[in-house]
Amino acid sequence: MPAPASTSPFAFRHEPNATPVEANERAKRLIDPGFGRVFTDHMAMIRYSETEGWHDARITARAPLTIDPASSVLHYAQEIFEGMKAYRLADGGTALFRPEANARRFQDSARRLAMPELPEELFLESVERLVKADANWIPESDGGALYLRPFMFASEVFLGVKPSAEYLYMVLASSVGAYFKGGAPTVSIWVSQQYTRAALGGTGAAKCGGNYAASLLAQSEAIRNGCDQVVFLDAAERRWVEELGGMNIFFVFDDGSMATPALTGTILPGITRDSILTLARAQGIEVREEGYTIDQWRADAASGRLVEAFACGTAAVVTPIGTVASPEGRFTIGSGAPGTLTMRMRDALVSIQRGTAPDANNWLHHLAD
Repeated sequence: MPAPASTSPFAFRHEPNATPVEANERAKRLIDPGFGRVFTDHMAMIRYSETEGWHDARITARAPLTIDPASSVLHYAQEIFEGMKAYRLADGGTALFRPEANARRFQDSARRLAMPELPEELFLESVERLVKADANWIPESDGGALYLRPFMFASEVFLGVKPSAEYLYMVLASSVGAYFKGGAPTVSIWVSQQYTRAALGGTGAAKCGGNYAASLLAQSEAIRNGCDQVVFLDAAERRWVEELGGMNIFFVFDDGSMATPALTGTILPGITRDSILTLARAQGIEVREEGYTIDQWRADAASGRLVEAFACGTAAVVTPIGTVASPEGRFTIGSGAPGTLTMRMRDALVSIQRGTAPDANNWLHHLAD
């Protein structure tokens, strides 16, 4: 059964954009939107204060923000975000994919960053209303979707190390196509040995901007070495594979089994990761959540035990990994081409998201007309 629409009683004001993008101009932008550069006419916004709680909820025209230079986010980085998509279904309807999971992870991130937890029904209400307001921005092209970016930051004006007393929650919508430019069939990975992403007790399991800022230097190193993405090792031993700069990782072996690094508090609990675990197990595939070292990765690729590897996330969906490089050299996974099981997992996931396959887990959150 379709997930029901939110029934939150929270009062949203709707302030239509007085100068929306004209239809013919919007159509031009949607021909090849790329990723994260084409934005819609509206945005969602809710304020929070310790005295008033959540208030001033609205769907309004997308516009620049004016904030005080002493806003605490600019100095102490209290900021979290989510990434999710709205899809045009085969039957012409519109749906979100597992938005309740995004709402819960947003709460988890807020808790770790000492921020107020946005109620799940309010999170859902904000994204539903924004998608309905800007549904005509969903590209019709193959793979097109409306990428949603809920985020929250500390807005209290003060200088001092303490949790803010005021926050601004917002949702942006962006028309997107493929995450990787040119739709490359495989990506190459650089193993970061000098830099780490997160340590035990840190913010690795939270979706906060600081984690991504810390990954950028290593990502630049990957690009200098001719690779598309960086993969991080654990901070303690520099041996255990954890995750890419913005994606989880899976390994496929010659016996048909799969493995992915276990969630230890240093890895983001990806919703795509969880979906793949569920789909694979439903197909009778053995999937292990366990540690995997870079030395074992290299050895298994050389021996042929490892036949495929792929990265996964909301933006990139499921992306095959062809080669891995480090200062010790480069190695190829399998034939270097997209693997059979990798593409099977991608097709299974995308088919559910697009409404062309049965939704046995009730993951689609259908939006009423």
